[in-house]
Amino acid sequence: MDKSVDVVIVGAGTAGLVAARDLVRSGSEVLVLEARDRVGGRLLNAELPGGSPIEVGGQWVGPTQHQVMALIEELGLRTYPTHHAGRHIAEVGRSRSEYTGRIPRANPLTLLDIAQTQLRLDRLASKVVRTEPWEYEQAESLDAQTFDTWLRNHAHTTDGRAFFRLITEAVFATGPEDMSALWANVYIGAAGGLDALINVAEGAQQDRVVGGTQTIALAMAQELGDRIVLNSPVTEIDGDDTGVRVRADGVTVRARRAVIAVPPPLVARIRFTPGLPGDRDQLVQRMPMGRVIKVNVAYDEPFWRAEGWSGQANSDRRALGTVFDNTPFDGAPGVLVGFLEGRHADAGARLTSADRRARVLEDLAGYFGPRARKPIDYIEKDWAEEEYSRGCYGAFTTPGTLTRFGPALRRPTGPLHWAGTETATRWPGYIDGAAESGHRVAMEINSALTTAVANK
Repeated sequence: MDKSVDVVIVGAGTAGLVAARDLVRSGSEVLVLEARDRVGGRLLNAELPGGSPIEVGGQWVGPTQHQVMALIEELGLRTYPTHHAGRHIAEVGRSRSEYTGRIPRANPLTLLDIAQTQLRLDRLASKVVRTEPWEYEQAESLDAQTFDTWLRNHAHTTDGRAFFRLITEAVFATGPEDMSALWANVYIGAAGGLDALINVAEGAQQDRVVGGTQTIALAMAQELGDRIVLNSPVTEIDGDDTGVRVRADGVTVRARRAVIAVPPPLVARIRFTPGLPGDRDQLVQRMPMGRVIKVNVAYDEPFWRAEGWSGQANSDRRALGTVFDNTPFDGAPGVLVGFLEGRHADAGARLTSADRRARVLEDLAGYFGPRARKPIDYIEKDWAEEEYSRGCYGAFTTPGTLTRFGPALRRPTGPLHWAGTETATRWPGYIDGAAESGHRVAMEINSALTTAVANK
């Protein structure tokens, strides 16, 4: 197929689809090329016994995520609250705490250490995001160290450090030793603080989408119709002052502008002519994806609720370090969702599927008792094995990256515009950040096309 359009978009995840909708509404002719046989990117639904949908990819939305919440309302979708009533479980260090509310029971010195460290972190993160992060006065110092180094310098108890390692793995799907301290602060500041990232009520895990979050992408795709071409992995992009030529399997598209809306590591797998500017290429070389294996375990009923548990559990000593009640909107079957993140995902991926399942069920039984060993279904997704994602939840920067190459993160490269959740200024790594980036590149392109017409 040979086609000419105003704008070609590479990737039919949230960012690419939002950009496409905006551009179509402004009068541009658009074509979206998607490598997979589906839309949604890191949003993906599976099916539970009985037919209810369940998310094996990104799933939560929260009250300060204004872009995605507006999109959900516009598409006529509904949300419902994540179940979190009952006793939560926290295992940090040598202690196990069962608690309600926000704060687990722990040694007072540990709680004081955690509170003081979080206060310093939130204050610093709020300062970092008030400007371009690489221009912050302490940017070079923060970017020169890992987040682990920063935590070791500010958290002074063993259990306090264990808590922040657990939080880092849960939020970033990597260890604090892998990531720049500047990136960690950007991410936290862009969400409005650490509590916004880790809380259910008033936080990032507050709500779910009826029908599963992939319905967001499916609803946008229905509007766009045959403007989306599936099974078309882009291999080459040629560009100059007159526009771009994009090649995929059996497809060649000529356009005035292009949106690249794929995870940063996948950008390096596309051949660009001329080659990308050095700063842009160096940037994507230093933005690996986090690693997570997401597991949904289904039961005849949410038995933990009758026993007074919320289904929410965290542990710094189990492979399944984070667990939530993931029962679908209609209340059946009961589902616990858990995550093997960072180093735990590394180790889990090396196990056989049977051994990995056994380890997950053993951890769930450790949290909630022997009934957790007898599920009616077990659904897992290793996002590092997904060819066109290569990880989750999002990309992060290694030390030294943002201060050296950060300005290239959102800056257009000639006719190429960069979208994706990692480029967002609010809620990077989340569906909300992806939506923001789609709106941004659409505005960039509308401005560029208007200017081009005016200059003729």
